Formats: sequence, structure tokens, C-alpha cells
Amino acid sequence: MTPLLLVGSNIVMTFAWYGHLKAPSWPMYVAILVSWGIAFFEYCMAVPANRIGYGTFTGQQLKVMQEVITLGVFAVFSVTFLGEQLRWTYFAAMGCLVMAVVFIFLPVD
Repeated sequence: MTPLLLVGSNIVMTFAWYGHLKAPSWPMYVAILVSWGIAFFEYCMAVPANRIGYGTFTGQQLKVMQEVITLGVFAVFSVTFLGEQLRWTYFAAMGCLVMAVVFIFLPVD
């Protein structure tokens, strides 16, 4: 449940943070207000995701998981919505974050 809520919250937050880039004619206050309105729904998923997940996962595990999900969601968003291309450097950065997930989930005992 936690990973699915984190994916949903990241999709919504990506639009809140970057969706306005496709509307450069909006005044800044409109972009901010629209982003805040969208972000409310992101919080409606992120807060439960973290509260449900905490205990099963540590706070550090939740954060690293969220960062990897964010990068994956943004990769799709940047290609499909912004029309950008992914370069090898993006994949190298993603590999580093995936390794962070591996390390954060390794048992320490």
C-alpha cells in the first residue's frame, strides 16, 4: 500500500511542481495558487503513505524509496509531458539511486 500511495503522490506532485512550465504566460501568482491546489491532493496520499509505512519501513527507507519513485515518475513526465529526452547521465543517476535503495534495505544486524 505504501509504495502505491507514494507513486500516486509523486505523480500528483510532479504536476504541481512542473505542470505550470507548459503555461509560461500564467502570472506567477496563478502558477503558485494552482500548484498549491494540486499539492493538497499530493499530501492526501503522501501523509497516509508515510504513516502507514512507518514501522514496516524506517524513516530513512521511506525517504529513499520516495526519492527513487520521484525520479522514475519524473522521467516519464519529462519525456511525455515536457517533450524532453533522457540522456545516459540520467540513467547513471538513476542507477546510483537504485543502489541507495539496495544499501538502505540491507540488514544491519
